[in-house]
Amino acid sequence: MDIYAIRKQKLISLIGTQRKGACAERWGMAPAHLSQILSDKTAKNLGDDVARRIEAIEKLPRGWFDSISADESTALNVGDMESEASAQTAAEQVRQMLEKVRGLTSAARDRIIAATNETSNVITVDFSRPGQVGDEVWIAHYDVRGAMGDGQVPHDYPETFQDVRVSPSHLRELGVQFKEHFHLKMISGQGESMAPTIKSRDPLLIDVTIREFTGDGIYALTWQNHFYIKRLQVLDEDNFEMLSDNPLHGPRTIRKDDTYIQGRILFVWNGQPV
Repeated sequence: MDIYAIRKQKLISLIGTQRKGACAERWGMAPAHLSQILSDKTAKNLGDDVARRIEAIEKLPRGWFDSISADESTALNVGDMESEASAQTAAEQVRQMLEKVRGLTSAARDRIIAATNETSNVITVDFSRPGQVGDEVWIAHYDVRGAMGDGQVPHDYPETFQDVRVSPSHLRELGVQFKEHFHLKMISGQGESMAPTIKSRDPLLIDVTIREFTGDGIYALTWQNHFYIKRLQVLDEDNFEMLSDNPLHGPRTIRKDDTYIQGRILFVWNGQPV
């Protein structure tokens, strides 16, 4: 059993008979996020940050979510055996029902019973290349589209898309430099002015703690109440030069005191460090 399966079982036992909505509110989570973690139909896992936060709120030992006792393991095995027994009972019920069906050949009856006992032939593949256990983190992907051309009016309340599961050590191997993984978020670019470095709708990894100019690079910024993803260079004491990588889009001079940096783009999710 991997660490996320352990965390899920521990979370279920912690909630017990409590209302999920009340638990989510106490833990500072969206109820939908908690439901996704508990669901068998989604791939949302209980990440390190949320696990540590719940442990602190519930006054549990740090790492409580990451291990399982012998008694808990026995209880899980019993649950698995009960599930297997239920499946066998279902197969037996099908067999009994078929015996009452007239005109059904023995060969057809055998095929139906065999299908009842077969496991699913659906193969699931995870292409996210997670790291070793304990090295995976979730990065929130926000519904924010920075303009690479004409400016976009920024959202007051951006929505969260599907989170992205990544390995911080793998990101560093790719040349992405950051202090803490929880400083990182995902947004998207829109437009062609930063091509070929960034194509329209490419997901972008951004460090949202960088709110000042830290050297030449690509920034998410607000200028004249519009949101841009552009290169910035210092032009003089009072002005930046806002640059596009596409030669069809010329540079623009923007005043520093009218420019609000929202973060620095660290990586384009097409394998392009910036």
